[in-house]
Amino acid sequence: MASKKPYTFVDLFAGCGGLSTGLEQAGFTPCFVNEIVETYCNTYKKNHVLSDEQYFVGDINELNKNLSNYKRHISNATLVCGGPPCQGFSMANRQRVIDDPRNNLYKAYLTFLRYARPHFFIMENVKGMANKISEIKENFKEYLGDEYQFDYALLRAQDYGVPQNRERLIFIGNRDGVDPKQIFAEIEKQKRPAFTLKDALIGLPHLEARKEKGQQDVENEESGFTVRKFKYPKNDFYQFINGKRNIDKLYNHKNRYNNERDIEIYRRLPQGANSLHESIADIMPYKKRNDIFKDKYFKLDETQICKTITSHMKFDCNMYIHPWEARGLSPREAARIQTFPDDYIFTGPQNSWYAQIGNAVPVKLAFVIGNAIRKFL
Repeated sequence: MASKKPYTFVDLFAGCGGLSTGLEQAGFTPCFVNEIVETYCNTYKKNHVLSDEQYFVGDINELNKNLSNYKRHISNATLVCGGPPCQGFSMANRQRVIDDPRNNLYKAYLTFLRYARPHFFIMENVKGMANKISEIKENFKEYLGDEYQFDYALLRAQDYGVPQNRERLIFIGNRDGVDPKQIFAEIEKQKRPAFTLKDALIGLPHLEARKEKGQQDVENEESGFTVRKFKYPKNDFYQFINGKRNIDKLYNHKNRYNNERDIEIYRRLPQGANSLHESIADIMPYKKRNDIFKDKYFKLDETQICKTITSHMKFDCNMYIHPWEARGLSPREAARIQTFPDDYIFTGPQNSWYAQIGNAVPVKLAFVIGNAIRKFL
């Protein structure tokens, strides 16, 4: 009996692979990947099995000039996905979306779609993109003609179990005659209560802020390790992100340097409090600009979902103070909040781990999108 043809996908602007990992969990197989930052792509390669010729590490505009070289990998893809960075979606911006040079990556995404002609596509972006929806419809028609129908919705990751406040605008289109509204209805059916921050953090080893400045290679029990043996507690959240697998190593649970003042601020602040709290009034910097810096420091509340994990964490974690320890969140903790599996390994410099995690699509949000599309294949 012939083997069933796999459902394949191309991931553009792939980053470290959050969207890809969720789609894989939903039954899709990556066949081609584009990412401009080599460090991020190295993380993707560490966690996915593809040949070197199935990657294009560089600008998508350069890829689009040489698409014929990769035709055998992309021409039969079931799905193309990606989140092109778009800076020009302000309500006040009078320039056409497609003509705004800040949106050249969005235009490149459409160019790739026109060449690859997948059965389905996913585009994720900031919710501000909805301000220009009439123009976006025109752009898709200009590049893809009447072959595709698409729709969009603002999806909240917390509605699908993800323990953080994260909203993304998701576009789904296809040329198979499927009403996109039906796909979004299938996504809606998968809603479930969000886990809390405590669910994501409980059971991980105690860490303290690293005291040695400028020594990222320092690894010890106090400030953490890049990799160490560890037996995860198998609670509901563990099952949610890992399934039934047994993972016996802990990756990227390593804290950064903090000065003594910041550590004291972390210690004093109660959960849910920010820079204006009276407990730190005597040592709080930027006092004259409190109206601007009220969230310069924020201690997370274990009983709530986390605030949006962002790439800003590569600079500091002052807005992501651990709820019961005097330190910022570790990269592994941020990855758990983004619902990466516990054996997903982040490579490169430590600060880049935060950037990769913060830029990613939450894995379990990607999973429900892929799971919904699968029902129509």
